[in-house]
Amino acid sequence: MSPRITRINPDRLHPTPGYHHITVVEAGRTAHLAGQCPLDRDGVLVGPGSLDAQIDQVAANALAALAAVGAEPDDVVRSVIYVCTDVTEVLGAAWRRLTASAIGPAFTTASTLLGVNRLGFTGQLVEVDLTAALP
Repeated sequence: MSPRITRINPDRLHPTPGYHHITVVEAGRTAHLAGQCPLDRDGVLVGPGSLDAQIDQVAANALAALAAVGAEPDDVVRSVIYVCTDVTEVLGAAWRRLTASAIGPAFTTASTLLGVNRLGFTGQLVEVDLTAALP
C-alpha cells in the first residue's frame, strides 16, 4: 500500500468482507476509469450469460486501463461493481471472484457492490468503475 493512501475501518462500524469503510488520499492526481465492460479488444461481448467469463474480461480490461495511466490495483481508492442480478448469492459469487482476481487489491478500498436490472450491452452481467490515485 502506498504511503499516500490510508484505508480505515473504524471500530464503531461493522466488519467488512475485505473492503474498507474509508479511504483517505493525500493530495495528488486521480484517474477516473470509465465502467470497464466485458468486451474484448474488438468490442465484442465476452461470455454472454457467463458471469465468470465476464468478470475475467472485466479484470483484464481494468488492469489494462490502470496500466495506461501508470497505476496498479493497489492504487485504486474507490470502486463500484454492478452485477445484473437481484440474487444475493450471485452478488457474493461476483465479489469473491473479483477479489480473488488480478485486480483483487482494488477492492480492499472503499467499494460498493450493486445488483442492477440491466447494463449497457445485451447479455452483459457485470461492469466495474474504478478511481485510482496516480503514483
